[in-house]
This record gives sequence, structure tokens and C-alpha cells, in this order.
Amino acid sequence: MDHHESCRGFRSKWSEWSFGRKALLVVGGTIAGIGLLALFGFIFMWLWNWLMPKIFGLPQIGYWESWGLLVLAKILFGGMRGSALAEDRRRKKRLRERMEAKGGEIHPADA
Repeated sequence: MDHHESCRGFRSKWSEWSFGRKALLVVGGTIAGIGLLALFGFIFMWLWNWLMPKIFGLPQIGYWESWGLLVLAKILFGGMRGSALAEDRRRKKRLRERMEAKGGEIHPADA
């Protein structure tokens, strides 16, 4: 089963679910996502406070300072163009379209 078939299967199951089940899934997913984000901030803060003062003599930071550093690092090093996963999907889609246009043949120079 490829990715597209599994997506269609999920969509058909989603349409069969009751409103209560869908609401529970959305609310539960939102709470889990917020919890994971909060945990990520605490893990970054803990790692910073454990390593940076000892290695580089830098001061310890708080929770919101850790989030500020994460956002700053994303801007400086990650850019603002979206996720790498989305870019990878677009690249694969373009490659697939070129393969189909050539009748399934593709050369390394085209990739």
C-alpha cells in the first residue's frame, strides 16, 4: 500500500467517525501538541543550563529565554521558507512529474 492509498483509507474512516470522536481526536491532538512544545522548551533550557555555563561560562537562562533562542536560531539558521519536509515533498512531486513526462525514464542529471 502506498502513501496515497493510505490517505484515502484514512479519509474514508474519518468520514465514518462520529462528531464526538472527531472532536476528541482534534482536542486531544491539540493538547498533546502544546504539551510537547512546552516539554521541548524545558528540555532546551535544561540542556543550556547544564552545558553552556560549564563549557563557555555563559549565564543560565529561563524558559522564555530558551524559546527566544530557539526562534532566533530558526531565523538565523533555518530560514523562514517552511519546513524541509514540505520542500522534500515538492521536490519529489516535480521529479515524479518529469518521470511521467519521459515515460518513466529519468537520468541522474535530471534529478
